[in-house]
Amino acid sequence: MARVTVEDCVQRVSNRFELVMVAAQRSREISAGGELRIDRDNDKNPVVALREIADEKVSPETLYNSIVQGLQRHVEVDEPEEDGFDAMASNPEFAGIAGQMSEQMAAAAGMSIDDSEEEEEEVKPAATAAHPKVSYEDVQEEEPKV
Repeated sequence: MARVTVEDCVQRVSNRFELVMVAAQRSREISAGGELRIDRDNDKNPVVALREIADEKVSPETLYNSIVQGLQRHVEVDEPEEDGFDAMASNPEFAGIAGQMSEQMAAAAGMSIDDSEEEEEEVKPAATAAHPKVSYEDVQEEEPKV
């Protein structure tokens, strides 16, 4: 078993506290199944990690970045780019064409587009056979019987 001293590793990573963090990260990677870059020689994972750092088999910057990524709680996700139809609709020159295309697509699906800006009525449950829906147009006035 080769003896690894902190002095060998401090030449690669100047701060001892940062060395501990980087070596621990590499040790976790090895435990998770990461590929060994040196012979194990019956050493445990922390010793193998220190030996890899001392022999410059792993980059401390790469390990430092993986530490930061592991501690991030909010990962920024790129917004999806708007598709061609949205780009056309936002362009005033093509807005009319986009509207026509929407109407054609709706007509092909058997629907229509209502451009009026009326308030939406409250949706009521559909009438059942026991309680048919009756509107004021369906009611006919009967003449009084004399």
